[in-house]
Amino acid sequence: MKLIVGLGNPGDQFENTRHNAGFLILDKYLGDVHWSTSKCGLFYKKNDVIFLKPSTFINLSGSAVKYFCDYYKIEADDILIIHDDLDLEIGAIRLKYKSSSGGHNGIKSIIEELKTTEISRIKIGISRPSEIWVKNYVLGSLSNEELEKIYSNQKEIAEIIEQFVEGIDYRKLMGRYNKRKNEGDIWSV
Repeated sequence: MKLIVGLGNPGDQFENTRHNAGFLILDKYLGDVHWSTSKCGLFYKKNDVIFLKPSTFINLSGSAVKYFCDYYKIEADDILIIHDDLDLEIGAIRLKYKSSSGGHNGIKSIIEELKTTEISRIKIGISRPSEIWVKNYVLGSLSNEELEKIYSNQKEIAEIIEQFVEGIDYRKLMGRYNKRKNEGDIWSV
């Protein structure tokens, strides 16, 4: 069983905010599916894969992830987290495995709850603001141009998700996809 988690904040007021990049990517990847509701979030189960949008606020995502891991007996190596990242240009992606939270409180919560950093992640760039307080920036709405950039690597993200589900070693995926910046592709590391 695999668990693929898109991070974000629940509620209509956060729908198209920068912090909800994980939700946006999952919605785009899955299309129009019927999400089921649990006490910890919205989920969609397809074969041996569970897609999760936690109903906890992003900084408390760990409790929802842990609930699903415990319930379905999912190990850390079978989890893929998709989340926003201030240190990448808007729309750029970077794959990470076995690393610190990088200051992202949602990832910090997941690491604390699961007691491991051995988690695969897709970081979606939202850029760092120059003159806006970070909290206001990440909770601010994405412009149409920013949304277009967020979705610009959707094909590659879909490939990564599918290869992760197939069981391809995530470190190999990191080597393959993170390397593309050096080859002049649209990706960024």
